[in-house]
Amino acid sequence: MHYLNLKTVRSMLAFLGLAFCAPLWSQTASPKPDPAAAFPAGSQAAGQQPKATPAWPPAGPTPRTADGKPDLSGAWAPNAIRQNVDLIATGVVVPFQPWAQKVYKEHTDTISRDDPEARCLPPGVPRMTTTPYPFRIMQTPGLTLIVYEGGAHIWRQIFTDGRSHSADPNPSWLGESIGHWEGDTFVIDTIGLNGKTWLDEAGLPTTESLHVTEKIKRTDLGHLEIENIVDDPKAYTKPWSFTTHPVMLKGELMEYICQENNRDVEHLVGK
Repeated sequence: MHYLNLKTVRSMLAFLGLAFCAPLWSQTASPKPDPAAAFPAGSQAAGQQPKATPAWPPAGPTPRTADGKPDLSGAWAPNAIRQNVDLIATGVVVPFQPWAQKVYKEHTDTISRDDPEARCLPPGVPRMTTTPYPFRIMQTPGLTLIVYEGGAHIWRQIFTDGRSHSADPNPSWLGESIGHWEGDTFVIDTIGLNGKTWLDEAGLPTTESLHVTEKIKRTDLGHLEIENIVDDPKAYTKPWSFTTHPVMLKGELMEYICQENNRDVEHLVGK
Protein backbone atom coordinates (compact mmCIF):
# COMPACT_ATOMS: atom_id res chain seq x y z
CA MET A 1 0.00 0.00 0.00
CA HIS A 2 1.28 3.46 -0.87
CA TYR A 3 0.79 6.29 1.58
CA LEU A 4 0.59 9.90 0.44
CA ASN A 5 2.96 12.17 2.28
CA LEU A 6 1.93 15.52 3.75
CA LYS A 7 3.21 17.43 0.73
CA THR A 8 1.02 15.44 -1.64
CA VAL A 9 -2.08 15.76 0.55
CA ARG A 10 -1.69 19.52 1.05
CA SER A 11 -1.09 20.02 -2.69
CA MET A 12 -4.11 17.96 -3.69
CA LEU A 13 -6.46 19.68 -1.26
CA ALA A 14 -5.19 23.15 -2.12
CA PHE A 15 -5.34 22.58 -5.87
CA LEU A 16 -8.77 20.98 -5.89
CA GLY A 17 -10.22 23.28 -3.24
CA LEU A 18 -11.77 20.37 -1.38
CA ALA A 19 -13.89 21.01 1.68
CA PHE A 20 -16.12 18.87 3.87
CA CYS A 21 -19.82 19.46 3.27
CA ALA A 22 -22.90 18.61 5.27
CA PRO A 23 -24.96 15.81 3.63
CA LEU A 24 -28.12 16.77 1.81
CA TRP A 25 -31.39 15.42 3.19
CA SER A 26 -32.50 12.37 1.27
CA GLN A 27 -35.38 12.96 -1.14
CA THR A 28 -37.45 10.03 0.10
CA ALA A 29 -40.65 9.68 2.05
CA SER A 30 -38.71 9.63 5.32
CA PRO A 31 -39.70 12.48 7.61
CA LYS A 32 -37.28 15.38 8.00
CA PRO A 33 -35.73 15.69 11.45
CA ASP A 34 -37.15 18.16 13.92
CA PRO A 35 -34.84 21.25 14.07
CA ALA A 36 -35.61 21.64 17.74
CA ALA A 37 -34.03 18.27 18.50
CA ALA A 38 -30.64 19.59 17.46
CA PHE A 39 -30.48 22.01 20.41
CA PRO A 40 -30.37 20.91 24.05
CA ALA A 41 -33.00 22.48 26.28
CA GLY A 42 -31.96 25.90 27.47
CA SER A 43 -29.07 26.24 25.01
CA GLN A 44 -30.96 27.75 22.10
CA ALA A 45 -34.59 28.35 21.28
CA ALA A 46 -36.19 25.62 19.21
CA GLY A 47 -36.42 26.53 15.54
CA GLN A 48 -33.62 29.12 15.66
CA GLN A 49 -30.62 28.72 13.41
CA PRO A 50 -27.27 28.04 15.11
CA LYS A 51 -24.91 30.96 15.39
CA ALA A 52 -22.83 31.49 12.29
CA THR A 53 -19.17 30.51 12.42
CA PRO A 54 -17.00 33.64 12.47
CA ALA A 55 -15.66 34.52 9.04
CA TRP A 56 -12.05 33.66 8.25
CA PRO A 57 -9.65 35.30 7.84
CA PRO A 58 -10.61 37.74 10.60
CA ALA A 59 -11.41 41.34 9.75
CA GLY A 60 -9.82 44.34 11.37
CA PRO A 61 -7.26 47.10 10.88
CA THR A 62 -3.61 46.44 10.14
CA PRO A 63 -1.72 45.94 13.43
CA ARG A 64 1.35 48.08 13.96
CA THR A 65 4.59 47.85 15.91
CA ALA A 66 5.75 50.37 18.51
CA ASP A 67 7.52 52.41 15.79
CA GLY A 68 4.33 52.65 13.72
CA LYS A 69 5.28 50.18 10.99
CA PRO A 70 2.81 47.49 9.92
CA ASP A 71 3.35 44.34 11.98
CA LEU A 72 3.81 41.43 9.58
CA SER A 73 4.23 38.91 12.39
CA GLY A 74 2.07 35.81 12.45
CA ALA A 75 1.39 32.53 10.69
CA TRP A 76 0.26 32.77 7.07
CA ALA A 77 -1.24 30.45 4.46
CA PRO A 78 0.28 31.17 1.01
CA ASN A 79 -3.05 30.99 -0.86
CA ALA A 80 -1.08 30.69 -4.10
CA ILE A 81 -1.26 27.10 -5.35
CA ARG A 82 -1.98 28.17 -8.93
CA GLN A 83 1.09 30.41 -9.00
CA ASN A 84 3.16 27.58 -7.57
CA VAL A 85 1.97 25.14 -10.22
CA ASP A 86 2.05 27.29 -13.36
CA LEU A 87 2.65 31.05 -13.40
CA ILE A 88 2.05 31.40 -17.13
CA ALA A 89 -1.36 29.72 -16.78
CA THR A 90 -2.38 32.47 -14.34
CA GLY A 91 -1.82 35.12 -17.02
CA VAL A 92 1.74 36.15 -16.18
CA VAL A 93 3.71 37.18 -19.27
CA VAL A 94 7.24 35.74 -19.07
CA PRO A 95 9.84 37.34 -21.41
CA PHE A 96 12.12 34.34 -22.06
CA GLN A 97 15.65 34.33 -23.35
CA PRO A 98 15.67 31.71 -26.16
CA TRP A 99 17.64 29.08 -24.21
CA ALA A 100 15.39 29.50 -21.15
CA GLN A 101 12.25 29.01 -23.23
CA LYS A 102 13.73 25.80 -24.64
CA VAL A 103 14.52 24.52 -21.13
CA TYR A 104 11.03 25.47 -19.96
CA LYS A 105 9.50 23.46 -22.82
CA GLU A 106 11.67 20.47 -21.87
CA HIS A 107 10.38 20.72 -18.30
CA THR A 108 6.74 20.88 -19.37
CA ASP A 109 7.17 18.11 -21.96
CA THR A 110 8.47 15.77 -19.25
CA ILE A 111 5.66 16.76 -16.83
CA SER A 112 8.06 18.44 -14.40
CA ARG A 113 9.89 15.18 -13.73
CA ASP A 114 13.05 16.98 -12.58
CA ASP A 115 11.45 19.56 -10.28
CA PRO A 116 13.99 20.07 -7.45
CA GLU A 117 11.22 20.64 -4.88
CA ALA A 118 9.88 17.14 -5.54
CA ARG A 119 13.26 15.88 -4.31
CA CYS A 120 12.97 17.79 -1.04
CA LEU A 121 15.30 20.59 -2.12
CA PRO A 122 14.39 24.16 -1.13
CA PRO A 123 12.04 25.86 -3.62
CA GLY A 124 14.08 29.06 -3.45
CA VAL A 125 12.91 32.66 -3.69
CA PRO A 126 10.18 33.63 -4.52
CA ARG A 127 8.68 30.13 -4.74
CA MET A 128 9.04 29.63 -0.97
CA THR A 129 5.87 31.69 -0.48
CA THR A 130 3.80 29.96 -3.18
CA THR A 131 4.28 26.35 -2.08
CA PRO A 132 1.17 24.91 -0.37
CA TYR A 133 2.66 25.13 3.12
CA PRO A 134 2.21 27.89 5.70
CA PHE A 135 4.99 30.09 7.03
CA ARG A 136 5.53 32.24 10.10
CA ILE A 137 6.99 35.76 10.05
CA MET A 138 8.79 37.09 13.14
CA GLN A 139 9.54 40.80 12.91
CA THR A 140 12.09 42.65 15.04
CA PRO A 141 13.72 46.07 14.47
CA GLY A 142 16.98 44.66 13.09
CA LEU A 143 15.99 41.27 11.71
CA THR A 144 12.93 39.61 10.24
CA LEU A 145 12.79 35.81 10.29
CA ILE A 146 10.55 33.55 8.21
CA VAL A 147 10.10 29.90 9.18
CA TYR A 148 8.58 27.69 6.47
CA GLU A 149 6.64 24.54 7.31
CA GLY A 150 7.37 22.89 3.96
CA GLY A 151 9.78 23.31 1.12
CA ALA A 152 12.59 21.50 2.98
CA HIS A 153 11.40 22.88 6.35
CA ILE A 154 13.80 25.78 6.22
CA TRP A 155 14.22 29.25 7.72
CA ARG A 156 15.18 32.60 6.23
CA GLN A 157 16.86 35.74 7.57
CA ILE A 158 16.05 39.24 6.25
CA PHE A 159 18.47 41.77 7.73
CA THR A 160 17.08 45.23 8.52
CA ASP A 161 19.99 46.61 10.56
CA GLY A 162 21.26 48.91 7.83
CA ARG A 163 23.85 46.59 6.32
CA SER A 164 24.47 46.32 2.58
CA HIS A 165 24.70 43.21 0.47
CA SER A 166 27.97 41.29 0.51
CA ALA A 167 30.28 42.12 -2.38
CA ASP A 168 30.40 38.46 -3.44
CA PRO A 169 27.79 36.38 -1.57
CA ASN A 170 28.16 32.62 -1.50
CA PRO A 171 25.41 31.24 -3.79
CA SER A 172 22.70 29.48 -1.80
CA TRP A 173 19.14 28.20 -2.15
CA LEU A 174 17.53 31.24 -0.48
CA GLY A 175 20.24 33.79 -1.22
CA GLU A 176 21.13 36.84 0.85
CA SER A 177 18.16 39.04 1.81
CA ILE A 178 18.25 42.68 2.95
CA GLY A 179 15.05 44.45 3.97
CA HIS A 180 13.90 48.05 4.30
CA TRP A 181 10.64 49.98 4.56
CA GLU A 182 9.12 52.19 1.89
CA GLY A 183 6.21 53.75 3.71
CA ASP A 184 3.97 50.84 4.78
CA THR A 185 5.60 48.41 2.34
CA PHE A 186 8.34 46.04 3.50
CA VAL A 187 10.81 45.56 0.63
CA ILE A 188 13.08 42.50 0.58
CA ASP A 189 16.02 42.56 -1.82
CA THR A 190 17.56 39.12 -2.46
CA ILE A 191 20.71 38.22 -4.42
CA GLY A 192 23.24 35.41 -4.17
CA LEU A 193 20.84 32.69 -5.34
CA ASN A 194 22.33 29.49 -6.74
CA GLY A 195 20.34 29.17 -9.97
CA LYS A 196 19.26 25.60 -9.18
CA THR A 197 15.64 26.36 -8.34
CA TRP A 198 12.53 26.59 -10.52
CA LEU A 199 10.12 29.50 -10.18
CA ASP A 200 7.10 27.19 -10.45
CA GLU A 201 6.31 23.52 -10.87
CA ALA A 202 5.89 23.95 -14.62
CA GLY A 203 9.62 24.63 -14.80
CA LEU A 204 10.52 28.32 -15.20
CA PRO A 205 14.33 28.19 -14.83
CA THR A 206 16.72 30.48 -12.94
CA THR A 207 20.43 31.29 -13.02
CA GLU A 208 22.91 32.68 -10.50
CA SER A 209 22.13 36.17 -11.86
CA LEU A 210 18.63 36.02 -10.34
CA HIS A 211 17.70 39.09 -8.31
CA VAL A 212 14.34 39.00 -6.52
CA THR A 213 12.49 41.92 -4.96
CA GLU A 214 9.51 41.16 -2.71
CA LYS A 215 7.19 44.00 -1.71
CA ILE A 216 5.04 42.96 1.24
CA LYS A 217 1.99 44.84 2.51
CA ARG A 218 -0.34 43.89 5.35
CA THR A 219 -3.54 45.24 3.89
CA ASP A 220 -5.61 44.46 7.01
CA LEU A 221 -5.62 42.10 9.99
CA GLY A 222 -6.09 38.90 8.02
CA HIS A 223 -4.39 39.54 4.67
CA LEU A 224 -0.95 40.09 3.15
CA GLU A 225 -0.10 41.16 -0.38
CA ILE A 226 3.26 40.17 -1.88
CA GLU A 227 4.47 41.56 -5.19
CA ASN A 228 7.33 39.40 -6.48
CA ILE A 229 9.65 41.01 -9.03
CA VAL A 230 11.91 38.59 -10.93
CA ASP A 231 15.04 40.03 -12.55
CA ASP A 232 17.28 37.37 -14.11
CA PRO A 233 18.88 38.85 -17.25
CA LYS A 234 20.54 35.58 -18.23
CA ALA A 235 17.17 33.79 -18.38
CA TYR A 236 14.70 36.60 -19.18
CA THR A 237 14.92 39.65 -21.40
CA LYS A 238 13.50 42.03 -18.79
CA PRO A 239 12.15 42.00 -15.21
CA TRP A 240 8.65 40.59 -14.70
CA SER A 241 6.38 40.15 -11.70
CA PHE A 242 3.43 38.39 -10.11
CA THR A 243 1.43 39.05 -6.95
CA THR A 244 0.10 36.70 -4.27
CA HIS A 245 -2.32 37.25 -1.39
CA PRO A 246 -1.55 35.15 1.71
CA VAL A 247 -4.20 34.91 4.43
CA MET A 248 -3.84 34.46 8.18
CA LEU A 249 -3.41 30.77 9.00
CA LYS A 250 -6.22 29.18 10.98
CA GLY A 251 -4.04 27.06 13.26
CA GLU A 252 -0.32 26.58 13.75
CA LEU A 253 2.61 25.31 11.71
CA MET A 254 3.19 21.55 11.89
CA GLU A 255 6.41 19.57 11.91
CA TYR A 256 6.91 18.29 8.39
CA ILE A 257 10.06 16.54 7.13
CA CYS A 258 10.03 16.20 3.35
CA GLN A 259 12.73 13.51 3.32
CA GLU A 260 10.70 11.28 5.64
CA ASN A 261 8.75 8.63 3.73
CA ASN A 262 8.90 10.65 0.51
CA ARG A 263 6.81 8.62 -1.99
CA ASP A 264 6.56 11.31 -4.67
CA VAL A 265 9.82 10.71 -6.57
CA GLU A 266 9.03 7.15 -7.64
CA HIS A 267 5.91 8.43 -9.43
CA LEU A 268 7.66 11.27 -11.30
CA VAL A 269 8.35 9.28 -14.45
CA GLY A 270 7.58 12.08 -16.90
CA LYS A 271 7.54 11.06 -20.53
